[in-house]
Amino acid sequence: MPGAKKTRKARRTFSLSRETVKYLESLRKQSQMESMSAVLEDVIRQQQEIKEMERISASAKHYYDSLTPEEIAEESSWGDLAAASFPSED
Repeated sequence: MPGAKKTRKARRTFSLSRETVKYLESLRKQSQMESMSAVLEDVIRQQQEIKEMERISASAKHYYDSLTPEEIAEESSWGDLAAASFPSED
């Protein structure tokens, strides 16, 4: 990518099943990536994003589960006020 920040890479060796290598190679061809390392980094980045979204979701769930009925009513009132601030789509 033009303008992409270059980072130092750590060289590692991994043993993977033939099926996994075949799958990664198919991903490389599909995405037209230059290397298997790029494919592996992309797969790992996607997994990190999934985990981060799960963490955020769990945090939001915990927050809303911890609200008292009074706090829920107040949050709902603020939501109604915000919704009323937008023009009608009719």
